[in-house]
Amino acid sequence: MLKFIVYGLLMLISVKSWVVVQSLLFLMSFIFGLFCVNSFFMSSVGLSLGMDSVSYILILLSFWITALVVGGSQKVEDSGNYSSLFLTMNILLLLSLVLTFSCLDYLMFYVCFESSLIPTLILILGWGYQPERLQAGIYMLFYTLFASLPLLVSLISLYKMEGTLTISLVSTVEGSGMILSIWYVCTVFAFIVKLPMFMVHLWLPKAHVEAPVAGSMILAGVLLKLGGYGLIRVLPLFAGVSKGFVSVWISVGVIGGVIVSFICLRQTDIKALIAYSSVAHMGLVLCGLMLFSWWGLGGAVSVMVGHGLCSSGLFCLANMAYERVGSRSLLVSKGLLNFMPSMALWWFLLSAGNMAAPPTLNLLGEISLIISVVSWSKVSILAVGLLSFFSAAYTLYMYSLSQHGKYFSSLFSCCSGKVREYLVLMLHWLPLNLLILKGGSVVYLS
Repeated sequence: MLKFIVYGLLMLISVKSWVVVQSLLFLMSFIFGLFCVNSFFMSSVGLSLGMDSVSYILILLSFWITALVVGGSQKVEDSGNYSSLFLTMNILLLLSLVLTFSCLDYLMFYVCFESSLIPTLILILGWGYQPERLQAGIYMLFYTLFASLPLLVSLISLYKMEGTLTISLVSTVEGSGMILSIWYVCTVFAFIVKLPMFMVHLWLPKAHVEAPVAGSMILAGVLLKLGGYGLIRVLPLFAGVSKGFVSVWISVGVIGGVIVSFICLRQTDIKALIAYSSVAHMGLVLCGLMLFSWWGLGGAVSVMVGHGLCSSGLFCLANMAYERVGSRSLLVSKGLLNFMPSMALWWFLLSAGNMAAPPTLNLLGEISLIISVVSWSKVSILAVGLLSFFSAAYTLYMYSLSQHGKYFSSLFSCCSGKVREYLVLMLHWLPLNLLILKGGSVVYLS
């Protein structure tokens, strides 16, 4: 793993050249892709770093999304808006993500998990659009830190009890009672806020709406997956006490997902709609992770990867429309089909991915998650059915309202799309649909 960390650090030398950094990121994605890990065991172990199959696919996703972020943020380079600093922040964020996904020590994992917050905050505050970005940044900071400090106390308590924080050496915490339940909630809460679960999700739409396209893409593509990955790592420690809370998490996950779907149906801001749809998808992921069954775990990892590619692509599309129309409102930027006809194909393809239509990876993951939740309780079939239905409903609402209708009267001519933009969109869509060919590896790698 160290060679990839050093590679990332050396990339900081070349931040003056936009093309070089983008080429190096794609090269790193390709090289890392050759180190295929498809087993339960840790590989590339050394210096408290290593990866199993879940870490591997999330690190590969981080490399890929960061490369696409640089491709989608060409306007920063064209306008000369501190492009070197922008690239530096993206590379530092990538390094913190790679370290988080490859840590073999809980304390080091916590430090890297929290360090990803700083570059994200700088991206939102430095390259965001509206003055409200300051409020959005503070929301994100306080939500995350409020939930993370109990996790630090929990890890220190674990070290005092076990004498080590190495992931493979820490044994399951046994016992029952109020103290253990509080300990469990303190440990899990940080990751649930990052996921985010309904009721602690308010920071996410604000951060997405105010963030630049790079911030939105990497936030949706990878940063939300930190919460899911953290749960996969800490839940085995509390296997006993976790069983008592499963009904709570699943109730909040599916019912919260349905409520958020209703919120999506009355959004007029494209970015806010895509951001809220992420909360609905992550509600189902939370259910799969908390059940900790083979179906649930495999489905959760599949949806995390599929959602990362699909949601990032939709944010990229929303930004392309915003750059041309000058507004993110669905009431203003409608009728896009009239003057960006070829871009409408990408809206359709990525919207199909967002509603988990075949042959996307999202379909495979959602089928696995639905099987796991319904097999746990037959009663949940109603809420899960509503969640799937409204997922299609708000995606169709977004597609039809943005593409059809009479376009804004002050808009006379427009570039339908550049080669760079089509390439970025294709590189989002292609892996989303091709990964289903190796669906067994993705679903059962966990």
